[in-house]
Amino acid sequence: MELLERVAASVNLGLAGRFAYMLALVAAGLVARRIGVLTDHRNERLGQVAFYVLLPALVFSSTYDKRLGELISVNLVVGLVVVLGTLMALSWLANRGGSADVRSVAVVQSYHGNFGYFGVPVVAATLGSAAAATASVILGLGALLQIPLTILVLVRLNETEADLTGELRNLVTNPILLTLAVGLAFATLQQGIPTAAGTGLDWLSTLALPVALLAVGGSLDPQGHEIPLYRTGIVVGLKVLAMPLIAWLVFSGLGTETVTRNAGIVMFGAPTAVSTYVYAAELGGDSAFASMNVFATTVSSIVSLFFLLTVIT
Repeated sequence: MELLERVAASVNLGLAGRFAYMLALVAAGLVARRIGVLTDHRNERLGQVAFYVLLPALVFSSTYDKRLGELISVNLVVGLVVVLGTLMALSWLANRGGSADVRSVAVVQSYHGNFGYFGVPVVAATLGSAAAATASVILGLGALLQIPLTILVLVRLNETEADLTGELRNLVTNPILLTLAVGLAFATLQQGIPTAAGTGLDWLSTLALPVALLAVGGSLDPQGHEIPLYRTGIVVGLKVLAMPLIAWLVFSGLGTETVTRNAGIVMFGAPTAVSTYVYAAELGGDSAFASMNVFATTVSSIVSLFFLLTVIT
């Protein structure tokens, strides 16, 4: 990760420039999708490169050379559970009433964050390798909580059925989570890697943010008829404003280190995960509404995180 930090320092864009760069990448992906350059097939391939190669490289290079005690702590785990539990309760209360297909989507998209494609790369680009290591742990633990909760909420409210066994299989074979486990094993054993391998991983890590954000932009599809925009406003307010602020309060109250607190704020301030659109479509949710929320929270989070990071760093 030293290479990642040197590249960021040499570019010397500053925080505003970095977030403008992120917004430009998302916009470029969205425009490329609209004009047919980034087709569904190409965007899927781009996402696969990020998912199977670049993000695992970022996660491993962020964690393998750290001490395990620096990565996992009781305060981190407790803070993660408290923040997710609080947001889930708030989203359930704020989204009472209305049709089940809309309510279910609003509930899950108010807490289910894009930790992988957005959170970890943004933490690495703005806060450095130590914070990225903590963010990688939040990614792993968060996935174990978010995905089952989202499936259960959609199934319960929409009265649908889900292949829970298949979903759990996908979760435990997730390449990013598997890479995190390997990185934590290296951290436990204090096992190093060859210099050439570390340099290669660092180079791959620098590509994680631009490729992931292009793929996110190419996945956005803010279309649909009769979308309840006030519900989208609730989702945006809870996901990109309330959640990072609650994370700030919780991690500060637990007395966590500044690096952990800041990584948590950015991770929980990440937009709604693109995968929630897929879950909504498969499990009886309003897919057009889900698509709009992913778009709205993605754009809003870039702005909100810029202001939050301006305050905390």
